[in-house]
Amino acid sequence: MSEGEKKAKAATSSVLTKFTQNQIQEMKEAFTMIDQNRDGLIDVSDLKEMYSSLGLSPQDKILQDMVKEAPGQLNFTMFLSLFSEKLSGTDPEETLRNAFAMFDADNTGHISEDYMKDLLENMGDNFSKDEIRQVWKEAPIHGGKVDYQAFVSKIKGKEQED
Repeated sequence: MSEGEKKAKAATSSVLTKFTQNQIQEMKEAFTMIDQNRDGLIDVSDLKEMYSSLGLSPQDKILQDMVKEAPGQLNFTMFLSLFSEKLSGTDPEETLRNAFAMFDADNTGHISEDYMKDLLENMGDNFSKDEIRQVWKEAPIHGGKVDYQAFVSKIKGKEQED
C-alpha cells in the first residue's frame, strides 16, 4: 500500500467514525439520489438532472461552484467529508436551516408550497398525504411560499413574531 493510499484509507475511516450507522445509511441514500447516472461520483450533470427532476434549473455556474467545494472527485467518502465539515460546529437548528437552504436555489428564505409538498412526498422518507396535512397545519405559509426560517424556529420551539 502506497503512502497516498494509507492516507486516503485513514481519512476514510476517520470520517466514518463521525457518523452513526443510521446517518451513514441516510447519507448513502442521499448520495445515491444525487448520483443520477450511478457512476459513484457526483458531477455537474448529476446535479443538473436532480434539480431538473425537481422542476428547477439553476445556472451551470452555481452547479459548478457546488462541485468545486470538493478538493477532488466527489465520491461518497468526499461527500461524507464535506458534510462532516459543514456540520461540525453547527447546532441542530442551523443544520435544519442549511438543509432547507439546499432547496432554495435563489436564497430567498422561502420554498414554494408546491415544491415543498413534492419534496416531502418524493424524497427521503416520503411523507403520506396525512403527514403533509399535519405539517401544513404548523407551517408558516404566506402567498404560496413556506418561510423555512420561521418554520425551523417553530420546529425548535422558538416562535418568531410576525
